Amino acid sequence: MNKWYLNRLMTMSLAEILFRFKQSLTDYLKEKFEYKIELLQEEFVFKKNIFEFNIENASVHPKNLKVFGTEFNYSKPQEINWQKDFLSGEVFHPAFYRKINIRENPRLCAKCVWEINRLQFLVNICINYNTTGSKDELDLFIQLNKSWSLQNPFLSGINWYSNIEINLRLITWFLCWEILDADNLILEDFNFKEFVEKDWIPMIKMHCIYSFENPSKYSSANNHLISEYAGLFIASSKWEFKDSGKWLRYSQEGLEKEIINQHSKEGINKEEAAEYIQFITDFFLLSFIVGEKTNRPFSDRFKQRLLKIFYYIYDLLDCNGNFPKYGDEDDGKCFMIDTDEKFNNFKSLLTSGAIIYGDPVLKSKCNGFDVKNQFLFGDQGKVIYDSIPVISMNESSKFYKEEGHFFFRKKENDKEILLHFDAAPLGFLSIAAHGHADALSFILHLDGRAVFVDPGTYTYHTEPLWRNYFKGTLAHNTIRINEKDQAVSGGPTLWIKHYKTSIIDLHISDDIERVIATHNGYIKEGIEHIREVIFYRLENEFQIQDTINVLKTRKIWVEIPFHIHPEANIFNLSTNSYQISRYPGRKIEFCVDDKLEHVVIKGQTNPQILGWYSDSFMKKEATNVIYCKAQIERTSTFKFVIKIV
Repeated sequence: MNKWYLNRLMTMSLAEILFRFKQSLTDYLKEKFEYKIELLQEEFVFKKNIFEFNIENASVHPKNLKVFGTEFNYSKPQEINWQKDFLSGEVFHPAFYRKINIRENPRLCAKCVWEINRLQFLVNICINYNTTGSKDELDLFIQLNKSWSLQNPFLSGINWYSNIEINLRLITWFLCWEILDADNLILEDFNFKEFVEKDWIPMIKMHCIYSFENPSKYSSANNHLISEYAGLFIASSKWEFKDSGKWLRYSQEGLEKEIINQHSKEGINKEEAAEYIQFITDFFLLSFIVGEKTNRPFSDRFKQRLLKIFYYIYDLLDCNGNFPKYGDEDDGKCFMIDTDEKFNNFKSLLTSGAIIYGDPVLKSKCNGFDVKNQFLFGDQGKVIYDSIPVISMNESSKFYKEEGHFFFRKKENDKEILLHFDAAPLGFLSIAAHGHADALSFILHLDGRAVFVDPGTYTYHTEPLWRNYFKGTLAHNTIRINEKDQAVSGGPTLWIKHYKTSIIDLHISDDIERVIATHNGYIKEGIEHIREVIFYRLENEFQIQDTINVLKTRKIWVEIPFHIHPEANIFNLSTNSYQISRYPGRKIEFCVDDKLEHVVIKGQTNPQILGWYSDSFMKKEATNVIYCKAQIERTSTFKFVIKIV
């Protein structure tokens, strides 16, 4: 048996094993007896649009978009292979969806297939049609959907493999229906009516049935499950099939449960993947608004937890709207209305939060009333937004002790120091799929620009050496012992042995803020790592002290890397100090403990990968790392100083 499957089995409870067995048996019967769903034409109920697409001077979108830095042109539907990895050119061959092994070909990236098959670019075409009235745009929309349907019969191929993808398409089609005003267009355009009845509604129904019948349960019940509930809730709110009432109740109850299960009381997502926060929050946001507009409101508990999520986003962002990266990121979006490359979805979410709660604090760091929020809230939303007072916030440090996230912050006008110290768990549930082995790491933003960084993600299921590097301990600003990660990996998105973090002390005063934390990831090595972070606010200085408790006397290799943003400059000031700067902005003086050997490494692949940065999925570049190391035999302490000048 493949080692990955054995590792995956190790993360499952007995109840989950029985659940998976039942799923496998059901899938076997579906394949053996050619499972088909009833797609007889149902009486369709014409509804008033849930949203009003009324965006003045909406721009006309070109027929291409950039995905993972590569251009994808969708102007010729007849030339698109929907099973093709558009980066490598490799293709997934048609097969029953449960028989596909996405890890079999190391050159074939399922994510690069799925990103296109979310069909989110269809929204651009609908906006073009809404803006111009061009029949060419409508015909392109129809032909793209027909092409997709023809190449992706029910349960066949890679695009039926993952339920999250099914629900992202449902959300895309919902937005397209709303923007096209499809209920009225059916009455005006015979060709469109024929497409809706013969192709579009059957595709939507198949996706709803799949969503309901293939839930991500137990150790897989992470962001995938949220997407499944959200997609089914939104679709069932719009289209009335015979089971829509059942699906609505099921999915709304699921969303009510998961916003609590997957977030702390303070609104922090438990997957420990910072970029995923905007992705996940949009599922809850869109569902909440649809519920309000269709007289299926969510509970006060749901609404209060959503507010907490908005407030964590507020604390996460620096003065330029950038966020300290931690955990996985893959550029995923729940939906896209604004395709501007500079669009900041985190700040847009704060606009949404400000409107829902009438909150001037959230407004103080938001996008303004952008295109996305114009679609979500309409003209009435603009009135509410404009009525919220404009205030200037004097932000300070915010420490989430229970969750292990500490934001040291000093802000004076346009000057800001923001250091994020990560003493959080590895990730969510037994597989911690999107967490990185980054216990006690830190990230520093200065005046809205990252300087000390988390190197990012780069890839998931392809290039295993690079995947292991980017999610491993050496790729983070913390300590690695004996060339081993803090946690044990069982696959690209699978951890089989987790570490546990603990907060030893927290001190807060006007002048000094201090956190001391530890983790047990190296207990089998006979090692305990304790890190103390002190912020001397008046001096604009951080002191980081690492204590390596050696519980079993023997030779220990200690590696301590400090990753610098690719746009930052670095040079030696003295034997043990460096100057780091990123224009425009202030400079940093960084002092290394004189007991350590240290060297600057950039873009190394041998003898080990080190000195790389990934700003977005499937992109990487060389960057500088101040690499420190030592061999010790007894308990040792190392001290580092970061001085902003």
